[in-house]
Amino acid sequence: MSTYVVLFGFTQEGIRNIKDSPARVEAARKSFRALGAEVKEFYAVMGMGQYDTMFIVEAPNDETVVKANLAIGSLGNVRTTTHRAFKEDEFRKIIAALP
Repeated sequence: MSTYVVLFGFTQEGIRNIKDSPARVEAARKSFRALGAEVKEFYAVMGMGQYDTMFIVEAPNDETVVKANLAIGSLGNVRTTTHRAFKEDEFRKIIAALP
């Protein structure tokens, strides 16, 4: 499984209905789970400008994360930005393979 950092920024709709956010987090977890991915951590973040919350996700591939992000984003409450994250052992392997 690969690791991803999924950053969420509230839309006007999302912030207007902020009190529904905890239920939306649970629904998003279920969306990832239904596609074979797992939300390992949730964080509300501050000081990141355009981002308000984030997930650390483990998923079998990029396509799974894109599907989940599109399903969540299509509801109109958040916009997503996703980064593939490499654990230390993965990073070491990448560096060791450099010419």
